[in-house]
Amino acid sequence: MTQKPAPLHLTLPATSANLGPAFDAAALAFDISLKLSAQLARRYSIIARGRDSDICGKVENHLILTTYREVLAVAGERETPLALRITNSIPIGKGCGSSAAARLAGIALAVHYGNLDWTDAQIIGEASRREHHPDNAAACWFGGLAVARMSSESETEVARIKPKGNWPLLVAVPPQPLSTERARSVLPHQYSTSDVVNNIQNSMFLLAAFMHGRRELLRSALEDRIHQPYRAPLCPLLPALQELRGDPGILGVALSGAGPSVLVFLNPRSPARKVSAAIAARLTQRSLPAELLLTKIAHAGAVDSWRARS
Repeated sequence: MTQKPAPLHLTLPATSANLGPAFDAAALAFDISLKLSAQLARRYSIIARGRDSDICGKVENHLILTTYREVLAVAGERETPLALRITNSIPIGKGCGSSAAARLAGIALAVHYGNLDWTDAQIIGEASRREHHPDNAAACWFGGLAVARMSSESETEVARIKPKGNWPLLVAVPPQPLSTERARSVLPHQYSTSDVVNNIQNSMFLLAAFMHGRRELLRSALEDRIHQPYRAPLCPLLPALQELRGDPGILGVALSGAGPSVLVFLNPRSPARKVSAAIAARLTQRSLPAELLLTKIAHAGAVDSWRARS
């Protein structure tokens, strides 16, 4: 008699991709998460709590369940209904990796309940293929800072980096979402050689800053000429917060993913709540509403809870 798969419990961190110049190549995980528990059931059901629970709790067209079904169908495995419990803290549709986390959750469910013999590279590769870029998926699965590229149609190569030192963060989240499709539509089809070279140089300095704890490099290393200048009109928080670069407590500023949220790197020597209050005051002066979330780089990824499963 075949033993039924045990319940699955996953914690999937939020992620911020691009990180200024590292467009579609790097992302980091931060300490805000989607927590998921699943078990076999007679019919599909979801109990959702936390942020955007109205979206997370709808069984119809649910990204996690749709991904789960599609992966099983392609693999030729029988679909079994699941009962899900979701506690979500990741802003949806706001550049914090919510879709990557949901797709990875669906793939992990399919691998677990379909008894698929998939490696980490295949799991991330499938999520990357569905996301159309690998950075968010790699950082969500592995945690920390991830540099990623597609090595084939179905697998991803990932270099996982543990940033040296303490890296407090602030994420400024506006009320309205921005679709990735809309954010991509404003990008040019061609770039000058000088813009490309500048981004390559800054990306190298960005890696050096994280690997060696060189926080003083961040201000210039986060400068970008590939996507942020074109997305700024859609993401008004970005230029407003970029003006604060160099202020006490603020090391650097970058668009979070495709936006509209903005990631602010804080100086660990400055009181985070005091810096957050100063940022809030500046945004209020500009009539720019935003939720300010104090967090930090998450060194644990979804893989840690995945490997701890029964």
